[in-house]
Amino acid sequence: MIISAAGSALIAAMVGGGVTAASASGGGDDNATPITGPALEQASAAALAYTGGGKVTETEVGDEDGYYQVEVTTPDKAVVDVALDRDFTVIGAVADTETGPDDPADSEGPEDPTDDVAG
Repeated sequence: MIISAAGSALIAAMVGGGVTAASASGGGDDNATPITGPALEQASAAALAYTGGGKVTETEVGDEDGYYQVEVTTPDKAVVDVALDRDFTVIGAVADTETGPDDPADSEGPEDPTDDVAG
C-alpha cells in the first residue's frame, strides 16, 4: 500500500494529537450507509485534520455533498459536516445547525444575569 506524505501527516496528526475517532454510524438518516473499515480510518483522519481535531460522531457513504461525509464535533462543541471525494480529499464543509431533542443548543441554559427585562 502506498501512503502519500499528506496521508502520513494526517495519520500522524490523528494518532499523535490525541484525537478521538469513534466508529460512527450514519445515525441521522435511516437510509444512510456508514463508512467502515480502512475507509473509515482514512475519512476520519482527513476530516479531523481539516477541523483541527475533535471526535467523529457520524459518517455516511454516498452523501449528496460528496462521496463520503464525516460529522465532527470539535473541541469547542461545534458540529461540522465534512464532505470528501473518493480519494479522501476535503471538497467542502458545513457547520451542522440541525438540532435534535438531545442537542444542548435546544436547552435555554442558565439565565443571563445581565439581561434585565423590566415587566
